[in-house]
Amino acid sequence: MDTQSQDRIEKLIEDLKRQRDQLRLQMHLGTLELKNEWNKWDGKLAELTDRARPVQTAVGESAEEVWQAVKQVGTEIKEGFDRIRKAL
Repeated sequence: MDTQSQDRIEKLIEDLKRQRDQLRLQMHLGTLELKNEWNKWDGKLAELTDRARPVQTAVGESAEEVWQAVKQVGTEIKEGFDRIRKAL
């Protein structure tokens, strides 16, 4: 995978982690339902981070295909964080 694609994946993950950390600060105000939602999306971000590492060095896969797959999961996580943010 090329450096530009690796940079895009790393930036997406870092942006999601920053959002996660900001929401974590507000979680003490949340309800049990929001905490459950939080656990779901925090777990997905951890899974995305773990899965992205080996994919970034994959040979033979189209960088664009990898980016599209990572971006889709990242979008789902971001939308989950947005729902939590709106509920706070």
